[in-house]
Amino acid sequence: MTTDRQRLVDETIDSRRSVRAFLPTPVPRETLEEILRIASRAPSGTNVQPWKVYVLTGSAKEQLSQKILAAYNDPEEAQTHTEEYPYYPAKWVSPYIDRRRKVGLDLYGLLDIKKGDAARMHAQHGRNYTFFDAPVGLIFTIDRIMQQGSWFDYGMFVQTIMLAARARGLDTCPQAAFTQFHRIIGEQLNLPENEMVVCGMALGYADESKPENKLRTERAPLEEWVRFCD
Repeated sequence: MTTDRQRLVDETIDSRRSVRAFLPTPVPRETLEEILRIASRAPSGTNVQPWKVYVLTGSAKEQLSQKILAAYNDPEEAQTHTEEYPYYPAKWVSPYIDRRRKVGLDLYGLLDIKKGDAARMHAQHGRNYTFFDAPVGLIFTIDRIMQQGSWFDYGMFVQTIMLAARARGLDTCPQAAFTQFHRIIGEQLNLPENEMVVCGMALGYADESKPENKLRTERAPLEEWVRFCD
């Protein structure tokens, strides 16, 4: 029998998605503090809690966005900015490349961006750096001494933030795109040398009038990735 608690948890997980267009509606600081406080209960090996979060709103968010966009839109300058860690594999193979292509085609289809339209693809990717117009931008960092175990913990922490936000009627989009411009982020936020940028996140209320927010990504069936061993 499905309990009320189970249904609420399942609905929260199932309704989480990457939103790429937000309303300007502000999110109260008290709500942000609630989300981060409950997310800090995410699992952490030996209770290390390796996360650090920079919450950007107003002029702080706008200034960071403008700095990054200026670099992103300058081809020569953009080439001088590289990620500090590889998010994706150096060589793509199936089924991963197939899933990646599918979501790209689905998103660009909703936006009516044709194959080969480099200008519109560039502009759409650049919307990452405005946090897709969300009123809140989050930048996540980790101490450079931390190893893979803490990065594993970090993923659970970021997921918990997204679920806590969803439970409050908010939407999010985790963004690895920010890692390319970690030097600009470090300068703007005055990050200590020992902190590495993990990713960013847009947070706010989804603009349901935008076509990109109709995207619902597929998930592979269990038989493709689960093996029961009796």
